[in-house]
Amino acid sequence: MADRSRHEVAVAAPYRLDLTVSALRRLSTNVVDVLTPDGQYVRAIAGVRRPVIVRVKQERPDSFIVTIDGAAGEHARALTLVRRILGVDRELRHFDRAASHIAWQRPLALRMRGVKPPRYPSLWEAFVNAIAFQQVSLHAASAIVRRLITTFGQPVESGGILSYVFPSAEQVLGADDGLLRAAGLSAGKLATLRRAGDALASGALNEAMLEERPSADAAALLRQIKGIGPWTATLILLRGVGRLDVFPMNDTSVARNLALVAGARTLDVGKILEALSPQQGMLYYHLLLARLEARGELARAPAA
Repeated sequence: MADRSRHEVAVAAPYRLDLTVSALRRLSTNVVDVLTPDGQYVRAIAGVRRPVIVRVKQERPDSFIVTIDGAAGEHARALTLVRRILGVDRELRHFDRAASHIAWQRPLALRMRGVKPPRYPSLWEAFVNAIAFQQVSLHAASAIVRRLITTFGQPVESGGILSYVFPSAEQVLGADDGLLRAAGLSAGKLATLRRAGDALASGALNEAMLEERPSADAAALLRQIKGIGPWTATLILLRGVGRLDVFPMNDTSVARNLALVAGARTLDVGKILEALSPQQGMLYYHLLLARLEARGELARAPAA
């Protein structure tokens, strides 16, 4: 029988678990990061022998409760990953203050107040998501990632909730190309993913190398991998390394989301990012949530 532990985790208020998980998972079809109808975040994390199940529930504005099921020796690592994934310590006072002075952004910033920048638990997961999302729509990319996960990841059922452990690099890259292509990866994306996996496996690239460098230098290091361009490198830094001083320029989805929020206004994006710096990456998450909201796909926890 699995061991269970319960932890109260303080968060940098204001904090909204539902909005943060929505920014993390993008769509409800995500089978790794699950948000239940009652507002509980559930994720299965790979363990040494069996997966560890974490459940997160927010009942107070300044903390949430994490319940962990699995081998007791793996609970500390799971709790550390939860803190990382959900951005519990991130202070966003500068962004909130700067956004309040931008007329078209102010209403959105108020509606999304409390979202924190999520972060993938591993650089590998960041690579998979960023590469899959290259030059395709939100729904198409999400479908590719979902097929990869359900093909190679381990399904876990707990308390009536089905989720999947995100597959490791060994599980994915050890597979036949035909299976990976059937999941929706183009030949180019598959080749890029294999090169990224090789760089991680060989030690030619790791998180420490990125974290010790300024964002511009870290992006340059990522771009040494063939198939990783400026946009992909930025998304990896934003979602995988937690850098907020970057913003994915020349992104058609971002441009559409800006138009959705700002309307017919003529915007000087450079000046907007300068005003929001060094936390301009939060604009990416706000625009993503605005898009989900407009489509009725934004998950919100039930009112207390």
